[in-house]
Amino acid sequence: MSEALLKYPRRKALRAFLHHLSRLVFWILADVKIVGKENIPQGEPFFVVGNHFSFIDPVCFVRIFSWRLEFVGGAQMPHAPGIVKFIPWLWGYYPLYRGTGSRDSLRAAEAILQYGGILGIFPEGGSWAEVLRPARPGTAYLATRTEARILPVGLVGLNDVFPLKLGKRAKIEFHIGKPFGPLKADGRGRERRRQLDELGHEIMRQVAVLLPQEKRGRYSDDPAIRKAAKEFEAYPWEDKLEGEVVGEVH
Repeated sequence: MSEALLKYPRRKALRAFLHHLSRLVFWILADVKIVGKENIPQGEPFFVVGNHFSFIDPVCFVRIFSWRLEFVGGAQMPHAPGIVKFIPWLWGYYPLYRGTGSRDSLRAAEAILQYGGILGIFPEGGSWAEVLRPARPGTAYLATRTEARILPVGLVGLNDVFPLKLGKRAKIEFHIGKPFGPLKADGRGRERRRQLDELGHEIMRQVAVLLPQEKRGRYSDDPAIRKAAKEFEAYPWEDKLEGEVVGEVH
């Protein structure tokens, strides 16, 4: 049996505490509006995907969902302040070392969904810009292997939270879309990669409609916005390996 199956669900008491703590922290720091909670699937495994513009995006998922939520994400986090880097490890997640394939974490992610769990993932692969970018192939790969449905979430206003402004709470919104899928790909080799890339675009289009037009990047209806977003689309770690010997990337 997979190690993920043996451990899932896990850390229930700690995660329940962190979930309630996130509600308190958001109440103190921001004026939070959640739209579409009725779209959250019940009694089935599913992915949660969202835009990744801020280092606190994962905490938003913790705020919305329960202790059942598992994550896969970048193993190293240079855009996050050092004081908060312990939080993902405290919650517990499966690290992806970019450029290595991270097969163990991908197998664990599959097992979580096969067991009926909830998996959070940010398809862009990092938070280096504030406009939507193309997805990396990993999300579509997992979606086609597990045939779990995908729940898109648009996170709006998170970059306005910090730096904190005395006496003023940032206005942030979580827009939960309707679940879609399952996704399928039947090609091999380069054809399969082409299919996964196109499915990745479909995933991001589903997220895009939950964001303001100016944040949709290449998925915007405005040609000027699409053109301006091109400079952010290159994946910064295309030719790098992430690990202990390599400098931090995220």
